Amino acid sequence: MEIRALGGQGLEVGAEGLGLMGMSAHYGATDETESLATIDRALELGVTLLDTAEGYGPFLNEQLLGKALAGRRDAAVVATKTGVEFTDEGAFRGYNGTPEYIRRSADRSLRHLGTDHIDLYYLHRVDPNVPIEESVGALAELVAAGKVRHIGLCEAAPATIARAHAVHPLAAVQTEYSLFERGIEHDGVLDTLRELGIGLVAYSPLGRGFLSGAITTPDDFAADDFRRTDPRFQGENFGRNLAVVEQVRRLAAEKGVTPSQLALAWTLRQGAVPIPGTKRRRYLEENIAATAVTITDAELAAIDAVAPHGVVSGDRYAPELMQSLNG
Repeated sequence: MEIRALGGQGLEVGAEGLGLMGMSAHYGATDETESLATIDRALELGVTLLDTAEGYGPFLNEQLLGKALAGRRDAAVVATKTGVEFTDEGAFRGYNGTPEYIRRSADRSLRHLGTDHIDLYYLHRVDPNVPIEESVGALAELVAAGKVRHIGLCEAAPATIARAHAVHPLAAVQTEYSLFERGIEHDGVLDTLRELGIGLVAYSPLGRGFLSGAITTPDDFAADDFRRTDPRFQGENFGRNLAVVEQVRRLAAEKGVTPSQLALAWTLRQGAVPIPGTKRRRYLEENIAATAVTITDAELAAIDAVAPHGVVSGDRYAPELMQSLNG
């Protein structure tokens, strides 16, 4: 797999990473044996960036990754996140970007991961009650202490990114980016990343599975699948978005690839490092094959015609979660 520089701080990763969240939370039933086998297969196929967070489970996902990397820690670039507060018992307490919490949660993540360092440590959400300079200052202290190698932000506004980068260089910003979600092309985030030389990590590059073409009704979701409350999978929005997926499916068929592969190849062409999430080897292998798919200028224009900015119907999250974005 192609190796890409993520930002300008010396961090290099495979062109496509793996999001681990669904192996422990939010997407229905989990299977630890298959999840571990999926991580094994990802490493075999050249994936290096493995993305988790203390909030996934909470804690269960970090523990799973620690188990998967036992005895071979250096095989992966481990990315995890802080700033969404949980008690040691796993109770959600809200957003917390204070230096005290960041230091405490970093030590807890290191224990759960079974390692002495985190390769890429993100502020999961910007705490509106704490100046970003204070939060990033704490992340910089962790770098100086050797507990963290590189730092980043998730879902941050352009001005916040610039202020954070002035305190300590950011390796990456993680945000939702896909054929269904192209907002960063228009709100200044993508321009800011390019100007400052910060890498882009794209989560949900398959539109939370919508762009795979495999979802035909939200009734198929498990009772605890959070997509049951995702506006894009609700009511009339679902039908409108499914119509877009059908157009993506048509273009993929013409090219001889799957809809997932076309969507991921598009994201790769934009210069992002996508981290599609899956908990099964067969989907992982399909996704990784996208790294060998080349999109021509004509194909790019055809994709842009069916999936331009704003084509998707519905907000990215339920209203209470939308408030945490673009901090």
